[in-house]
Amino acid sequence: METLRERYYNQPNFVIAGTSAGAMAMSKTMIKGGSVPDALMKGAVKMGTGLGLINNVVIDSHFVKRGRFGRLIEAVALHPKLIGIGLGEDTGVLITEGSQIETIGSNLVIIMDGHKLEHNNAAAAKKGEAISIESMLLHVLVKGNVYDISQREFYPNLKLRQQAAESVLLTAGQDANEPAPAL
Repeated sequence: METLRERYYNQPNFVIAGTSAGAMAMSKTMIKGGSVPDALMKGAVKMGTGLGLINNVVIDSHFVKRGRFGRLIEAVALHPKLIGIGLGEDTGVLITEGSQIETIGSNLVIIMDGHKLEHNNAAAAKKGEAISIESMLLHVLVKGNVYDISQREFYPNLKLRQQAAESVLLTAGQDANEPAPAL
């Protein structure tokens, strides 16, 4: 694992890939199990520690056909600073620059973002009680769509993402007293 991490962080063209549970294990916080029918009842989703190659997301797989929406909603409600990534069948994401997700494959990727939750009883609910939340952000991505984790922004394609980044840099460069925003 130490060798993988060293190469992952220090070699620009080194790729680590995983399917199903292998994809789910890429994050620091991971879903390690849970019943779909019981999802959104506190404790139904079992959380664990993954490989830690990407720290600010939680990933679920077989997402669409197995109806795992409730599982990912519960995981994000429990960890609202994380971005939930639901990988549909025959679909994946290519994560570059540590925060840029591009959808690949023939199905859907669902992004759930809880950073703007207005109500969330996940921490206070007792095991087995229903979880209620308000204002979970949801994005549905198809092949070629891009989501920037660090900026929490959706883009229809990589070209528009790059244009937005260039526009921010140009705007920041107009006022020498303002520091350029981090991308």
